[in-house]
Amino acid sequence: MKTTTMGRGGPEVSQFGIGAMSFAGIYGDATEAEAHAVLDACRDAGVTHIDTANVYGNGRSEEIIGAWFAKTPGARDDMVLATKAGISRDAERRFNNDPGYLSECLDASLARLGVDHIDLFYVHRYDRVHTPEDVAGTLKGLIDSGKTRAIGFSEIAPSTLRRAASECPVAAVQSEYSLSTRAPELGLIQTCAELGTVLVAFSPVGRAFLTDDPFSYERVQSMAFTQNNPRFMQPNYDANIAATDRFRALAADMGVPAAALAIAWLVARGEHVIPIPGTKNTDHLAELLRGMELTLTEDDLLRIETVLPIGWAHGDRYNEAQWKGPERYC
Repeated sequence: MKTTTMGRGGPEVSQFGIGAMSFAGIYGDATEAEAHAVLDACRDAGVTHIDTANVYGNGRSEEIIGAWFAKTPGARDDMVLATKAGISRDAERRFNNDPGYLSECLDASLARLGVDHIDLFYVHRYDRVHTPEDVAGTLKGLIDSGKTRAIGFSEIAPSTLRRAASECPVAAVQSEYSLSTRAPELGLIQTCAELGTVLVAFSPVGRAFLTDDPFSYERVQSMAFTQNNPRFMQPNYDANIAATDRFRALAADMGVPAAALAIAWLVARGEHVIPIPGTKNTDHLAELLRGMELTLTEDDLLRIETVLPIGWAHGDRYNEAQWKGPERYC
């Protein structure tokens, strides 16, 4: 398993993490047994990073991970554990970075996870009510309390990262990044490298478009997130399937699963890029992990860019409502 450092001076971590939203999230829930099987397989493969959040299943994802720690001796010590907070359930205010609120959320996450500290605590959404410097100062206080070892931000602009890092080192920034969503190349991946921050890439297989088994249109219609997402609405859905058919054919020609090739492409972007795919299925996990065994040549990368040139995707990655919270830039 390839490894990297989680932030400048941070712990060594596998350059592949498991995204635990799939245990209790927008694509349906896993049973506890399914989720624990995935976590067992990750540990056996040398995966040492688990990423979750307090909003995934309203805490259910954290509870599943906590139950796994409780029944698996040594598992907590083996893992670099991350969770997030900052998305408010208060209808009056969608995002909340108040010091008291973040501290309260972290305490609740620790209880669900059954641990006395986590390794990385993210602000899930920057609320823009506070300055980046003030939010970083709040998070620094949580480091000082011993409840987290490092801090991160999710879905922020490079300029916000720079301002936050001026107050406290930022170990990680989480952003959607894949062959289908390449906005981080417009300054974020570069700023992370400059500051010693890892870029944690969620949805690295393009919400299943970059796999050998993309969501059927019927399944898309059964999930609230995808049925209203521009890339999954017609005629974009059919166009995106047709575009990624070329990628699936290339992966087959190279003798690897499409998901593995998508992961390998991300890892090739730099040692500071960590894909965190999610899955409820150990067979799919094996396909994803296969990507960590691949070393892509310049010719391989050129072939990938030829079948999926930058900007190939039809439709925006979010609709208007889904764009509330993430920072746009460039």
